[in-house]
Amino acid sequence: MLKIRLQGTVKDIRWFKHLLERHPEIRVLSASEIFSNKGTNRYFRSYAEVEKKEEER
Repeated sequence: MLKIRLQGTVKDIRWFKHLLERHPEIRVLSASEIFSNKGTNRYFRSYAEVEKKEEER
């Protein structure tokens, strides 16, 4: 399992979360809401836990 911190604009974070969720080799276990970063009004952060999907036989 990987724990990932995403940081960027709200639009970019939503775009990347969407890519993760649709990727055929990745299972998104959890994704947090989007939080604001101290000291900036432009950049935000979010967290995700992902793992590699098991191969289907």
